[in-house]
Amino acid sequence: MKYDFDKIIERKGKDALAYDGIGSNIWGFAPEKAKPGFDEIPMWVADMNFETCPSITKALEERIRHPLYGYYLPSDQYYESILEWQRTKHDFKGLTKDMVGYENGVHGCIVSCIRALSQPGDAILLHSPAYVGFFGDLKDTGRKPVLSPLSRDAEGVWRMDYEDMDRKIKKYHIRLAIFCSPHNPTGRVWEKEELEKAMEVFQENDVIVISDEIWSDIIYSGHKHIPTCLVNEDAAKRTVGIYAPSKTFNLAGLIGSYHIIMDPMLRNIVTKSGDSTRYNEMNVLSMHALVGAYSKEGQEWTAQLCQYLERNCRYTYELIRDHLDGVSAAMPEGTYMVFMDCREYLKKHPEKTLDGLLKAGWDVGVAYQDGRKFADSCSIRLNVALPMSRLQEAMGRMEKYVFTK
Repeated sequence: MKYDFDKIIERKGKDALAYDGIGSNIWGFAPEKAKPGFDEIPMWVADMNFETCPSITKALEERIRHPLYGYYLPSDQYYESILEWQRTKHDFKGLTKDMVGYENGVHGCIVSCIRALSQPGDAILLHSPAYVGFFGDLKDTGRKPVLSPLSRDAEGVWRMDYEDMDRKIKKYHIRLAIFCSPHNPTGRVWEKEELEKAMEVFQENDVIVISDEIWSDIIYSGHKHIPTCLVNEDAAKRTVGIYAPSKTFNLAGLIGSYHIIMDPMLRNIVTKSGDSTRYNEMNVLSMHALVGAYSKEGQEWTAQLCQYLERNCRYTYELIRDHLDGVSAAMPEGTYMVFMDCREYLKKHPEKTLDGLLKAGWDVGVAYQDGRKFADSCSIRLNVALPMSRLQEAMGRMEKYVFTK
């Protein structure tokens, strides 16, 4: 590979939440510190332990050399970079500059949509297991989550239950849904037929869809991301798609996302809500970082990143399958998250609990995440975006010290 994803970089004391947040009360679910004799391997916060793409660093360095950082205008190059990236990566034909709007973050856009398109006390549909941040967005805006569970089929693939979605939308008079595509934490990349069926349910019930597509660039062999708003003509009218380079290029610390809304009326409603805060404005450095990311080198770097992450996911999935008796997981189709189901293991070991498994891992430096925060009663989420040597060390510790026979 041209790029070195095996390189181990010291992040402690370098503003890295994934490391320096261990043992704190951050978000209410940070892992505990390891016992003496074990170093900590971060597998909880959804960022990567790799250097970002060199074209991003170059773009930032070039801008920093200009010693003025006053008020500025988003450049045409910023928008053209987004349009070209979406056309190239996701076959987003017909995308125009006016359909793209800046967002301070995916959560910021979700909150803007919630406030503009629903009322306090309203129910909003989510699939469970659900990304933990969505629950915070709903709580902070006074809305109620209604969960439609995903389930694994005979091949272990996570599937939507369209009848359950329709039933709950009707029962709770739901008019707004948060849809995660690709799905975190299960790693599903929804197929076209699945998206069509889901959007049929939303169309029949006149539900607006907030589609979180922040993981859309991290897709593995045999799979393809399809933007929700491109499913059909009706989907284009009812979908708010939200994107960011932050997951793909490890840029969360720079802040900067964007929405794609094809329908002019819906776009006006959401944009007006976001602009009303007076804080939904781009950082000049995040603008240049995106331009550096969405470049030809960024495409090459992302392709190699996905190869490396797919290998990590497969290694993790196969080790769980072959060596952790009673633990199961689906092979991710995208994202760098592996969601481990511990139900059968705990049935075989009634003296153990999920809390005990979490503590056993944290004690030996495996800083993974409690799956209950994702509305799943007996799972653990693993971030496998690590150099392979560190991933092997973490999984070895799990096998030796946590999931003992």
